[in-house]
Amino acid sequence: MSQSLTQPRYTISEVEARTGLTQHTLRWYERIGLMPHVDRSHSGQRRFTDKDLDWLGFVGKLRATGMSVADMVRYAELVREGEHTVGERRELLERTRREVRSRITELTDALAVLDYKIDMYAMKTVPGKKAQQ
Repeated sequence: MSQSLTQPRYTISEVEARTGLTQHTLRWYERIGLMPHVDRSHSGQRRFTDKDLDWLGFVGKLRATGMSVADMVRYAELVREGEHTVGERRELLERTRREVRSRITELTDALAVLDYKIDMYAMKTVPGKKAQQ
């Protein structure tokens, strides 16, 4: 059965305003297969649903992880292929999680060095104290 006529529909301009993604990016996502099929009005205007907005939110989280566009598109393809791809989807997300955790560790170490240096420079502003480097 088709989606309810009472379900909210959003123009590409409204989606741009809600998500911060440009219309160019939204069209590109659709063209490369990152977006599922977007319904069109009788005049051909894209009509996004709340489900589309949820998907774009998820894609934004994937982008924030540093996942490649190719992997995001692959994930979207797997979703469209159906339930039998759950294992492969999970593997892709688990690999991404490992990469994110590794980057968090690297950034935590870098932050500790910055904190140390900032503390050293803060000591320099105290009369009689000397900062190094």
